[in-house]
Amino acid sequence: MAHVAFIGLGRMGRGMAGRYLDGGFTVAVWNRSKARADDLVARGARWANSPADAADGADAIVTMVADDEASRAVWLGKDGAATAARPGVLAIECSTVSYRHALDLDRQLRARGLVYIDSPVTGLPNAAAAGKLTLLVGADAADLERARPFLAPLATVIRHFGPVGSGTVYKLINNLMGAIQIAGLAEGLAIAEQAGLDSKIVLEAMASSAVASPQVIRHSRRMVERDFSNPSFTVALRHKDAAYAVELAESLLPNAPVSRAAVRAYEAAKAHGPDADEASLIEIVSRPKGKA
Repeated sequence: MAHVAFIGLGRMGRGMAGRYLDGGFTVAVWNRSKARADDLVARGARWANSPADAADGADAIVTMVADDEASRAVWLGKDGAATAARPGVLAIECSTVSYRHALDLDRQLRARGLVYIDSPVTGLPNAAAAGKLTLLVGADAADLERARPFLAPLATVIRHFGPVGSGTVYKLINNLMGAIQIAGLAEGLAIAEQAGLDSKIVLEAMASSAVASPQVIRHSRRMVERDFSNPSFTVALRHKDAAYAVELAESLLPNAPVSRAAVRAYEAAKAHGPDADEASLIEIVSRPKGKA
């Protein structure tokens, strides 16, 4: 049986690691908090004491962590996965990281003989647990074909954008557009509330109009009802992704005012409550004029 090391068991990672168990792989798991692995260990995964321990003997190492810093630590830090991985192992980064970090990680892992697959994902935790994610891949075509058996359990769609880094470029574009839509929705609903419009009619109109994107449909009712329970994507993560996207945009475009405005909106929401659901942005923008 093929052996997978899975590192990072947050809202997405736990479901993704479970897919390998469902598929008959042998799986070693590591996370900063061991309690996050309890259900996976009960299902047959091996708890590893470090990313290096998880990577020992693995055919593929898959990571799903929060940001550049966490990615660098689990791959290249003391007891990082790259310190124990044998040459030729697939190094599959599913985290949303910066473009700069994706290229740097590729260089460093390839220098150690690993095969890097840039593979951020789109989808919510329930899709991760069901193997219905979309993978946004940047990789050499031959490397992707070799990696497919390890990607297929996670996804219904695998999109190959080109060389390493191209998957991350698209993921940052995708999440930046999401940030802009959610920020625009929060501001629009706040205007409607302050102007005294009937929220029921506003929601019905939005759901049947040209602005009814999946983000609008997913968040509009929750914003109106101020229901931010069971967050699937936090303010802090949305801010991080938008900031990485703006960093990329500023290296390519003469100006990116809309993108910068979205980052500033999420920066304010992050200060208010970093672990809150991203829809809570409306709490910031709906304050009456003149109130801080």
